[in-house]
Order: sequence, then C-alpha cells, then structure tokens
Amino acid sequence: MTTSASGYDITPLAPAERERLAQKLSAEERRILLDHGTEHPFCGGLLDNHEDGTYVCKLCALPLFRSDNKFESGSGWPSFFAPYDPGHVRELRDISHGMVRVEIRCARCDGHLGHVFPDGPKPTGLRFCLNSASMDFVAESAAG
Repeated sequence: MTTSASGYDITPLAPAERERLAQKLSAEERRILLDHGTEHPFCGGLLDNHEDGTYVCKLCALPLFRSDNKFESGSGWPSFFAPYDPGHVRELRDISHGMVRVEIRCARCDGHLGHVFPDGPKPTGLRFCLNSASMDFVAESAAG
C-alpha cells in the first residue's frame, strides 16, 4: 500500500476496481474523468460553491482540494492555489489542442481533473483549474 503524507491510501486502483467505480458515473462525468474531456466554462456545479469542506475525486473519493484553498480566478472553472496533499494529484505534460499545458489527474484512480497553470495567487502562484464534473464536495458539517 502506498500512503500519502496526509495518511490516505493512494495505491493505484486495479483496472477492474476502476471500471466498477466508473459504473456510477454519468455520461458527462465519464467523458471528463475517463476520456480527458473539459466542461464548458461557467457551467460547472461547483464553480460558485462557497461552503467549507473538501473537494474529492468523483471516481474514487480521494480528497483533492480544500475549500480554504479555492479562489475566484474568473476562468469559469473552480480554481485552487494548492491541493489537499501534493501526493493526491499527478501532473503530466499535455500537448493536445496545439498547446503545451500541465494536466492534473487523481493519483489513485488516474481520473482527469483539469490543468494547472503558473498564474495563480500567493502563496503558490499556481492555479489548479478543475472540472466540476470530476469532483464531489463534502461539506465540513457532513464530514464529522
């Protein structure tokens, strides 16, 4: 078992387990998480969420981002300046669509989350730009 610094199991899922979990996804969620799609800007259900809590992977429920690291980027997608735990997201070079970007994926299930850009606020200077369809939100009041 591989454990993150925050104590979560980040061992990659077996293909059969990943497919079992994917059965619960909607067609749009599958398009984004499994086929590396992007939702239209200003349409995601979590964009305007301002509750306290944790954003978790829609596929495997690994904690990805905390609400206190969320900021209004004006980009049209939920944006964060730091992940819940750096070990919970993987970064890959993405040269699709005639651009060079850094794709972010869930470290446990390899689901596509979005991209990270070097134009965010302090203290990191990063903007993790996420698809709402790739995450669930767990309110702080529901977590305890």
